[in-house]
Amino acid sequence: MQQFIQAAPGIRLWTEQRGPADAPPLLLVMGAQASGIGWPEEFVDALAEHHRVIRYDHRDTGRSTWAYDTDPYPISTLAEDIVTLLDKLGIARAHLVGLSLGGMLSQLVLADHPDRVASATLMGTNALSTRPYTAPDGTEVPAEELPGIAPEVLEFWARPVEDNGEEAELDRRTEHWRLLAGGQLPFDPAWYRELERRIIAHTGTYTPPSAHSRANPDGLLRTEALAANRVPVQAIVAPTEPVFPPPHPQHLAQCLNAVRVTEIAGMGHALPPAVQGPLVSAILAHTGAVS
Repeated sequence: MQQFIQAAPGIRLWTEQRGPADAPPLLLVMGAQASGIGWPEEFVDALAEHHRVIRYDHRDTGRSTWAYDTDPYPISTLAEDIVTLLDKLGIARAHLVGLSLGGMLSQLVLADHPDRVASATLMGTNALSTRPYTAPDGTEVPAEELPGIAPEVLEFWARPVEDNGEEAELDRRTEHWRLLAGGQLPFDPAWYRELERRIIAHTGTYTPPSAHSRANPDGLLRTEALAANRVPVQAIVAPTEPVFPPPHPQHLAQCLNAVRVTEIAGMGHALPPAVQGPLVSAILAHTGAVS
């Protein structure tokens, strides 16, 4: 079932729900510039066998309202949209699954509205905390000294995006996924190209979103609130993650008192078929234990 939610005056969010209406709600929170269609169909269907799964388009992505140029907002507004979405759908508490920026937004909800979260599974993200990371040997590493984004990814992000037509844009997006996938699992360019072709068809334009890269990222740290977290959190370790590589997931687990730290073999900053089964199993094990 698809519907639009009024998140704010002049702002509508596209949403889609799958699974039994009376099953525990699970909200999928995508990353920056990313439509909810970025959650692969098979992945959503597998979760929907056990949950009322909701995926949605952030504002300025997909079919949701694109209005940043006339009505700019800080990144934190995207977290407020999560709470509004739950309110409008009549959901008191939901399991959250957040990827990349979606993991940061989920942390903001955990910190500011913990009563709305049944559990959280976070991946491809960093802790919104200044707490140092404690390595296995007891050494403390300042948060700002943890490994950064892979140079090849930074170089790709720095390139100007030119409009050379839809097929050229699909080429560019597929190359982006190759860099994000991590390089350990075989890379299937046709699979990623088809994923992006569906996103473009859903959105109605091949023009890539850019609002989230321009939005103000200030005020996201929640060190003390996350240290007091008691909501069950699972941190996913992606060994070939190029954006927030290990030990970021372990640091995240320490900062949020995670009850589970689960490694998905071969995973990078992407959701190809090879990681979907193990990832679904990890999410369902976590939500099932909470339920």
